This record gives sequence, C-alpha cells and structure tokens, in this order.
Amino acid sequence: MDLIRQRLKNLLGPSGVVEAPSISAVGNWRGHPYNSPLLLRPANTEQVAAVLRLCNQYQQPLVIHGGLSGMVGGTSSAGDEICLSLERMQQIESIDKLGRTIIVESGVRLQEVQEAAAAENLFFALDLGARGSATIGGNIATNAGGNQVIRYGMAREQVLGLEVVLADGTILSSMNHLLKNNAGYDLKQLFIGSEGTLGIVTKAVLRLRPAMPARNTALIATDQFDKLPRLLSHIESALGGKLSAFEAIWDNYYQLAIQGPHLGTPPLAQRHPYYALIESTGSDAEAESEVFLAALESALNAGLIDDAVLAKSAKEQDSLWAIRDNIDSLAAIAPVIIFDVGLPIGAMEAYLKQIEAELKSQLGLSKIAVFGHLGDSNLHIVVGTETEDIEVYHRVEEILYAPLQVLGGSISAEHGIGLEKKRYLHYSRNAEEIATMQLLKRTFDPNNVLNPGKVVDLLKR
Repeated sequence: MDLIRQRLKNLLGPSGVVEAPSISAVGNWRGHPYNSPLLLRPANTEQVAAVLRLCNQYQQPLVIHGGLSGMVGGTSSAGDEICLSLERMQQIESIDKLGRTIIVESGVRLQEVQEAAAAENLFFALDLGARGSATIGGNIATNAGGNQVIRYGMAREQVLGLEVVLADGTILSSMNHLLKNNAGYDLKQLFIGSEGTLGIVTKAVLRLRPAMPARNTALIATDQFDKLPRLLSHIESALGGKLSAFEAIWDNYYQLAIQGPHLGTPPLAQRHPYYALIESTGSDAEAESEVFLAALESALNAGLIDDAVLAKSAKEQDSLWAIRDNIDSLAAIAPVIIFDVGLPIGAMEAYLKQIEAELKSQLGLSKIAVFGHLGDSNLHIVVGTETEDIEVYHRVEEILYAPLQVLGGSISAEHGIGLEKKRYLHYSRNAEEIATMQLLKRTFDPNNVLNPGKVVDLLKR
C-alpha cells in the first residue's frame, strides 16, 4: 500500500489524495462501512485512466463514489479498498439547443443539469428526490428511475453517449449525439446500470427535450386499492399521453409524511386508505389546465376519487411533492429497511397483505409504510424492524423477496443491487443470467479492481 500510495500522490497531486478520509453517505440507512485508507479525487478523465492503470497493475481494489445517495451499499468500502470520488469533475461542457443535447462530466449534480437545461428553455427528464446530491455519473451507473419514468423512461432513455474508463485504464469514448445509431453494438448499454463494476463513467451526452411550462398537479384520495390502477388508466387516456407522474401513497406512509413544520396544514382534511399524486405537463397553460381538470372531474363522476386537492400555484405543487419526498419522516419508525420492488400492478394488493401478515406472525412487526411509482410497477416498502440485528434484517428480506420470484417481480426496481441485495439476486435473475453477468465482469475486470463484491462475485476461471 505504501508504494501505490506515493505513486497515486505523484499522479494526482496534494489536492487529489485524502488520507484516512471521513466519508458520510446520504442514503446509508443500513450503516454499511465507509472505511478507506485513501480517497482519490481525480480532476479529469486522463487522471482517472492513470489511476486505473496503476490500480490494475497492483490489483488494488477501487470503490467509485458519486453523490453517495444510493440505498444498497454500492459505494461502501472496507479493509484496503481505496475510494475514488468524481466530485472534482463537475463541468457542464456544452449544450446543443438545436440537437437538444448536453455534455456533462460525471460529477455534475442532477439538479445542476436540470437548471442548465431550463436556462435554455429545455428540459432534462430524469428527476428524483435526491436531485441536489445525486450525480449524473451515479444516476447512469445505477440506471436511476425517479418520478417521471411513466412518461420519459429511466436514466437509460436519457443517455445518448458515454465516455467510460475501463479497469485497465483504457478510455472508451462513445460520445454519440444521435437519437438513432445502429452502427454495431451499443456499448454504452453495458455500463448503464452496472454500478461501477465494469467501468467508470466519466462523461455523458444526455438527451434534452423541449421545456414544458404548463404543469398541473393534484393529490387525490380513494377508498380501495383497485381504484388506483383504474384511475391511472383513466387519467392516462383522458390526458392524451401528457401524464408525467402518478405516485401512489398508502395511508401508513402519508400519516408519517405530512408531519413536519415545513409542511404546514395537511392538504386533505379527512383520512383515507390510499392517495395518488398526479401530475401532467404540457406547453399551453390554459388548455392543459382545462384538460387536467376535466380528467379529474370525469374520474370523480366515475367513482374513482373520494377527495382531491388541486394545486393552484407552483408553491402548492412543491408542497404536495414535499409530502411524497419526505423520506426523513421515516425516522419515526426507525430502524428500518427500505425496499424497492417491482411487480405486476394486479398482484400488488395481495402481495402487500401477504407480507404484512407474515411480518406480524413470524417476527411480530407491524410498522410498515408504502408508497411508489405505481405507473411503472414500482413500490417502495419501508419496514420498521425494531432492532438492528442482522439476522432479523435477513428474515424480513426473505419475507419480502421470496414471493417476487413466483410473481415475476424484481428485488430492485430502481435502486440497484450493491452489497445489500446480492444474496437475493437469484429471486429476479436465473442462473444463466447471473453466469453471464459474471462472465462480463471477468472479461472487463479480470483483476476484480472495480467495486469488488458488488452486484455479483467474480466468476472463477
């Protein structure tokens, strides 16, 4: 370690290496360790490549850091693992208004990309609650989802081109700007969602869209779960493809999330079993508002809505979203495990009843909160464990993950696998799929340098 330490200092200079760093992670709910002897802070792609050439030569494990807002231990470190942060690579290189693209380095925050696009009357479609801390490199590495997947897709759909540094230091530049490019393999897809195990994303060409100044938001309540998917279908049809978000909120989360002095008076006076935060975007404020209101009225007449509040200003819209995004309110039932599952909408109600019954009968646990992006079959389920005993954690995980295999569901709809979910990957991927993932890992990173132990283990020769 002493030899490589000095060589790294020579490569990166005094501001590029932090000894015995103190690292805290935004999304580190499970207390995964961040114990690393060194934190590397390269300033550009060439320095990243030089670091990887050196680490590959010495077979030195390297853990990649973005905004540290991940939820599955994908950026944790221990032992002699060195951390590499992209925090100094924060340049927005250019915006092409005509082609509607933006070129950014990986350390740029998601919110900064959104703001840069907005300044040019354009729009970057990826959005999530951690927008102020999450970086573009991390969003790409985890194929982040977020609030607008139902209309615009996940991070993968927002990426046109990538620059990636491979484990041996090779700089793979595939900075495509075209929406359509079928010239050979689409190599960028190998790295989107790979969680830094196959290469380090250093730069990206992102797709922008025309700004949508007309935004309409409502919070509705209903008394039966089966009305939520019916309401989703009704609203999608009535809005003619302009639905951008449909967030389902169960009362057990809503009652936690409305707490906090920054939230003011709850928007709905009465308590209901289910809620949905609905939002549409478009270009004509007056016309879009009329269509949105008509869609809600027709849903009300169809018996799909029991109560509703329509936001009348941007401030009220933000207030409604603040309820949905009040993840800090979950501290009231801590310690918790936050699950991120995907399953068919038609199976959700029975699945939730099953896991609630098993949590109570097997472990005596009854604190649970549920919300999610219903339109893209993604639920976030929060279970209060009343203990930090790892054996209890694993029993809770088995209760929630095992049924997904039968349902054709996913143990991770958008958060990734990291360390936390690796032992359950077989519930969502078959043996041949996992073996192929291991083959890719061995091919791209034979010395197991990049994020070792995350997602899958290196397949032995």
